[in-house]
Amino acid sequence: MRRISPLVFVERALLLILVSALATVASAGGINDTGITSCYTDVTAGATGVASDSGGYPRQDCRYGRDAGQTAGKLVKVGAGGKGFDFTRIDSGGNDLAAGVTTGWTCTRDNVTRLIWEVKTTTGLRSQSHTYKWYKSDTSSNGGDAGFASTPADFNVACATAGRCDTEKFRDDVNSQGLCGANNWRIPTRNELGSLLDYSRTSPPIDIEYFPNTPASVFWTDTPDSKYTGFAYQMDFSKGLTSSIDKGLAGAVRLVRSATP
Repeated sequence: MRRISPLVFVERALLLILVSALATVASAGGINDTGITSCYTDVTAGATGVASDSGGYPRQDCRYGRDAGQTAGKLVKVGAGGKGFDFTRIDSGGNDLAAGVTTGWTCTRDNVTRLIWEVKTTTGLRSQSHTYKWYKSDTSSNGGDAGFASTPADFNVACATAGRCDTEKFRDDVNSQGLCGANNWRIPTRNELGSLLDYSRTSPPIDIEYFPNTPASVFWTDTPDSKYTGFAYQMDFSKGLTSSIDKGLAGAVRLVRSATP
């Protein structure tokens, strides 16, 4: 019986998680690739005989999709980014910045999924160091449990203003400021947040050229656990894994909004 190395097993497990997470990305655009461009035998990356489907290791991720197109020099991008990813920097007024310009950069648009993302800062309301409880007062979409509204007595989370350290209040505070010229920012779904994962990177598995100040920690999604009402899904931006955790625990937040067509 052919043995499979732990490296290949882990990679395949991660890809299965990603495919599941991205199967129904809630946007008007497409879905991103995985960031994996190496082909494998059971034990070796990039070995002779794995570069085509006529060999003994066919149908590998390294040969298909946007990542493979970029490697072959055949992918046309609106903006830029590693592998098959395609990002554009946006200023505080919602305007596209020219390639290489970072002055005034506040948000990043994913030109594949057509989602616009908050860029974390080092200080202020949107600081990378802030954490929040999961809270959603909308009973139609909170999974039957609103979670935990922040109070000034919070001991396990910390944000810009005491008593405002839950996901709903953070969303509202950012919307009141009109981030990048918009006030319809929201917490991303598990599928949406997963679309940013680049599995060729770790700690964090994301293109830091377009998403700087990303801590290698867990980020909340808007997706509640359908089985355990007191839990919601988060994405671990140290390893790229997703899991369901208690809504009262601390997590970072990256807001999102849909781009206009």
